[in-house]
Amino acid sequence: MSRRRFIALLALAFGALWVVLAIDPVDRSVWALENVLILAGVGFLVATRRVLPLSDASYGLLFLFLCLHAVGAHYTYSLVPWDDAFRDVSGFSLSEALGATRNHYDRVVHFAYGLLLVLPLRELLMRHAGVRGFWSYFLPLDLVMSTSLLYELLEWAAALVYGGDLGAAFLGTQGDEWDAHRDMALAGLGALIAVLTILAVNLARGRDMTLQWFAKVAAEDDRRP
Repeated sequence: MSRRRFIALLALAFGALWVVLAIDPVDRSVWALENVLILAGVGFLVATRRVLPLSDASYGLLFLFLCLHAVGAHYTYSLVPWDDAFRDVSGFSLSEALGATRNHYDRVVHFAYGLLLVLPLRELLMRHAGVRGFWSYFLPLDLVMSTSLLYELLEWAAALVYGGDLGAAFLGTQGDEWDAHRDMALAGLGALIAVLTILAVNLARGRDMTLQWFAKVAAEDDRRP
């Protein structure tokens, strides 16, 4: 499958999912606030697809993250029935087995933010900022943690501006006073796991997967008339 067709299929799949989830969300106001981020992210990817191209793997990872976020926006993060779905498949409740007293879907997405965005960030830094070596691993981790902090500040600001039930639903602390700290820690953990995985793969292969992709793209460009 060509790269262009693969990206088009991802876009169509996400568009279809987004339309389905836009129908009768649990809380339309929260859905609208959450979708500001989705639309901004998708708009950035579309606008920069030529000047800031990413690998198929990176687009696939971004697709997964956007899908997770779209589901959270539809239900509101604290009401996503992920444990009910797990119970239907496995026959038991994972939340009960773990003794969880809150809905942890938001924790999963914060962890996924770090896990899934490191590779795209690393490609951008290496391709357009000339980052290499140690910094090509450290800076994506640093960016994930810093943007996670900025997002928590954005949630806090939105809660102050909108107040009431809408602000509380968007903030989604579920009564946990350490919610922001845990969210940032999980994003950092996901990013650290991704960085170490990329490093391990590169060491095992004896070459950097991202540099190899750059060389492949350059060769394809040379073959074009």
